[in-house]
Amino acid sequence: MHIHARVLKSFDMIRRCGSIREASRHLHIASSAINRQLLQLEDTLGMPLFERLPHGLELTAAGEAFARHVQNVFQDERRLSQELGQLQGLQRGPLHVMAVEGLCSDLLPRMLARLYRRHPGLSVQLHTGGSAATAQAVRTGDADIGLGFSIAADDDLQACCLRRDPVGAVLSPEHPLAGRPRLSLAECAQASPLILPLPSLSLHALLAPLLSGLAERPAVLLETASLDLGKRLAQQGLGIAFQSRWGLEQEMASGQLVHVPLHSPAPLWCELGVYVRAGRSLPPAVTALVHLLMAELAD
Repeated sequence: MHIHARVLKSFDMIRRCGSIREASRHLHIASSAINRQLLQLEDTLGMPLFERLPHGLELTAAGEAFARHVQNVFQDERRLSQELGQLQGLQRGPLHVMAVEGLCSDLLPRMLARLYRRHPGLSVQLHTGGSAATAQAVRTGDADIGLGFSIAADDDLQACCLRRDPVGAVLSPEHPLAGRPRLSLAECAQASPLILPLPSLSLHALLAPLLSGLAERPAVLLETASLDLGKRLAQQGLGIAFQSRWGLEQEMASGQLVHVPLHSPAPLWCELGVYVRAGRSLPPAVTALVHLLMAELAD
């Protein structure tokens, strides 16, 4: 069975957009040409790849299987390009990374600086998003490496390394509770308004049982998907935020913020993981960054 690479790109864009018209706009190819390619592809395979619905196109079971094949083809193509570049004395990019926002303040800048010094020919495309979105980007091949918190075990994901750190209250050094060795969520709620994560963050699921167990509904200053915004408000003494120490390194070192571990009936851990797609043969650039991150998280 021979399928041209151009058809694979058209199929993948239709999958991403859920629409032939949108795929046409992104690829700068006439809608009629893309539709013709899709019909010929379905005829070659002998089964429909998309279900035509009023709100757009959705993958059939055959379409899901073909999509996984296409993702493998594109990632193998990138790997081959990098390996050929290395044979020419070059180290090419881009390397596609997706990570949660909190890692962009300290961990990722340090890791990328080391990567660039060792492999100056590389370039990186970095996207930020919640842990669930990060895991999905790795599954679909949109990201070579994903860094996220508390991602559930998945046959499509390979965890290269995992590190558990305690979840804690984030406070201004002047806050009355800042000197405590440990805090309960109830003590935080009695002392200050809370700055809470939205459900798009994995931290929300960790805190939800503790919040539901409070005797009274706490005062909530803000609910946000931005841990950076939360820590900035805590730094100004407006409330108490919650997260692990990741993303607080600079503020803690300079004495601008304090992190006090939360205690609860069960241990409250935030698990940071570095993920790649399971079963994938990793290109050299991906392997290089994964090894740097593994060394950092093991330290």
